[in-house]
Amino acid sequence: MRDCVGGRQYIVFPGRYLYTQRLKDANVDDQIVLNKVLLVGTKTHTYIGKPVVTNATVHAVVENQGLNDKVVVFKYKPKKKYRRNIGHRQPNTRIRITGITGYEEYPAAPNVAV
Repeated sequence: MRDCVGGRQYIVFPGRYLYTQRLKDANVDDQIVLNKVLLVGTKTHTYIGKPVVTNATVHAVVENQGLNDKVVVFKYKPKKKYRRNIGHRQPNTRIRITGITGYEEYPAAPNVAV
């Protein structure tokens, strides 16, 4: 299944952990619902959104609010004694997918073996 969080697309399934951009309003152990589902695939059918699969929701739990690894930005101009060393850590949120529901009423396209 493909889902959008923070402007990025992720392939999700129950039990998977995702690191996404910081979700400001979410606290640790909060239940969140992601409703911008682009595609749902099962063993027998594929539900393709145009642009989204209506009524499909992804249920998740916020596991952690943290920071990514440090990115070092080093600026240098030769022969001018100019050196700047700046670091940055982007905030992130770790979520665990608990379930996917609501896509059964959407019209399905049968899976085709390729």
